[in-house]
Amino acid sequence: MATKVRVFYNSACPVCDAGIRAQKKKNTTCGVEWEDVHLDNAKAQQLDVDLEFVRERLHVIDTQGHLRVGYEAFIAIWENSPSEQWKARLSKTPGLRWCLNKTYNGFARCLYLWNRALKHW
Repeated sequence: MATKVRVFYNSACPVCDAGIRAQKKKNTTCGVEWEDVHLDNAKAQQLDVDLEFVRERLHVIDTQGHLRVGYEAFIAIWENSPSEQWKARLSKTPGLRWCLNKTYNGFARCLYLWNRALKHW
């Protein structure tokens, strides 16, 4: 059996939840385990990271067992989605990769603070 990708996300964030629901509908070259840290806070302990950091940024354990966080987590998902592999290849362009990581981190932080202010958890 192929190694699965494990995606750790926060369904309490409406933006994150909508993105994950859309991603779940796409085909993958491997199985995916969707781990919702909002429904089960203990799932964050499996990553040995703070729950709040998992709420802020997407976390993925890729098919090689490596933890990938933030925009790198999206790349890991896209690498295993036949219709989105082009996104993974494009995202790995050195200057673009750096820019996309910085942009994601800023957006994720703002989204996290917005969700906290609205008491989504």
